[in-house]
Amino acid sequence: MSESLRAAVIHPNLKGRGAQRRLPENALAEAVSLAEALGLDIRSALVVPIGKPDAGALFGAGKVEELRAAFEADGVALVIVDGPLSPIQQRNLERRWQVKVLDRTGLILEIFGDRAATREGVLQVELAHLTYQKSRLVRSWTHLERQRGAMGTVGGPGETQIESDRRAISEAILRIKSQLAKVVKTRALHRAARKKIPYPIVALVGYTNAGKSSIFNRMTGASVLEKDMLFATLDPTMRAIELPNGRKVILSDTVGFISNLPTQLVAAFRATLEEVLDADLILHVRDISHADTEAQAEDVRDILASLGVDDTRMEAMIEVWNKADLLEPEVRAGLETIAARSPQIATISALTGQGMDALFEKIDAGLAEPVQEENLLIPYNNGKSRAWLFANNLVIGEDAAEEGYRVQVKWTEKQKNQFATI
Repeated sequence: MSESLRAAVIHPNLKGRGAQRRLPENALAEAVSLAEALGLDIRSALVVPIGKPDAGALFGAGKVEELRAAFEADGVALVIVDGPLSPIQQRNLERRWQVKVLDRTGLILEIFGDRAATREGVLQVELAHLTYQKSRLVRSWTHLERQRGAMGTVGGPGETQIESDRRAISEAILRIKSQLAKVVKTRALHRAARKKIPYPIVALVGYTNAGKSSIFNRMTGASVLEKDMLFATLDPTMRAIELPNGRKVILSDTVGFISNLPTQLVAAFRATLEEVLDADLILHVRDISHADTEAQAEDVRDILASLGVDDTRMEAMIEVWNKADLLEPEVRAGLETIAARSPQIATISALTGQGMDALFEKIDAGLAEPVQEENLLIPYNNGKSRAWLFANNLVIGEDAAEEGYRVQVKWTEKQKNQFATI
């Protein structure tokens, strides 16, 4: 961001909600990391217990006034509430605190807008943002908008202006959907072309900041943005690599997942995340040193399931326990023992390269498919099919006959299906 805004982060801890995946303190720490990803100057961060949520302001009147005084003393201009706010709650808190308020969804949308690089990514973020805005009836803050069109005022536009804004947002949504449809169609064509290449696709997924891009870079030698920052990667990157045994695969680095990912973003990024659905093998990268690694893993599995990844593919998924170098030696040794006994777990450090050889072996084993031998008769005038078989090293024998080439091949079911499309 061009200027560092003074901000406060609040995690509302609603009592009586049953077992939570994360301790409130850990949830607050993640919210602070999200805010810092936007370059905000965090002046205060606190967990605020809530017995019964107030319908109009979430917090009780006394707590609202207490927080207002604290924000004024710190010169805070933006308050991030790490949870969902209704449009009414957001508007009332802004009026009482005289600052801009963003809830968790709004914050994540701002980060995605700041990080998206490709045309598809930009359009998808814009679509998600407008869909969210339409439900708000108030605009996001000018300072965070930057290149997005301004609608209304911070204090709240009049009813006529709101209706006008609704219309403008609806028209913008339709326009972006039309543009996005063309981009998605192009991506679908690229995916169809890749399916004709007999290289399996390996997709890296995981909680944001788990180290996917670091692993991608170590495996491919690429220079994808690699930072200790949430949502450093927002556009999928694909590279062809060769495993140590000679098998060629396409490696895909995807956007990081996060708990309570805005539904608008899941829908808007479905085309991007289709790379995962097309993958022959999924690598679930985990920051095994993180205090909430188990909760993060559950969130990733939930999102994968919502995207349509079935149980069979989930069971075949390889968990990559990254950042092992940050663990105590005895803890690391224990995890390495567990990984050594399981084909579905690899303990590594993308930073040091530790465990990468074992990971490559497990990827190769996870991609292994039953191979069958068949005899084909290819007419002499069908040179394209014959050339494809030789180009992909599937031919183990060939004889010339009167009616054409008698070719003996050894291939997988997938390669057989690919041959049928030629």
